[in-house]
Amino acid sequence: MDLKETSREKLGKIGKNPSFFASVKHALDGIGIILKEEKNMRSHALFGLIPLLLAWFFGSSPMEWIVIIFCIFLVIIMEFLNTIFENVVDLVTDYEYHPLAKKAKDIAAGAVLVTAFFAILIAAIIFLPKFLELYYKLI
Repeated sequence: MDLKETSREKLGKIGKNPSFFASVKHALDGIGIILKEEKNMRSHALFGLIPLLLAWFFGSSPMEWIVIIFCIFLVIIMEFLNTIFENVVDLVTDYEYHPLAKKAKDIAAGAVLVTAFFAILIAAIIFLPKFLELYYKLI
């Protein structure tokens, strides 16, 4: 049996999604899994509400809304990718320590951290002037 036969045999067991709706169901299952199993994802989702509330409170411009929403989704997407990397590394290493596995996981986690810092920087650029303006109005 050659490699192509093995691959077809495995694909037959896995199967393709029979419809668009089946694909959406699997995608929603993935979102549910990451929200249920990953504490950091729940934290990112909750912290993502803060700039949305601030944008509403300060009456942010449409462009500010776009940038804020983009940053929130960028952090969430990076957390998805980090979780994917962690799961694939664990699968390949069978949960055994390997220096390259640690390196891959650390780099993926670093990507999330850099993205979160980027989002915080953007939030500071947008909201700090608004906070200062509010502060000076109140004093």
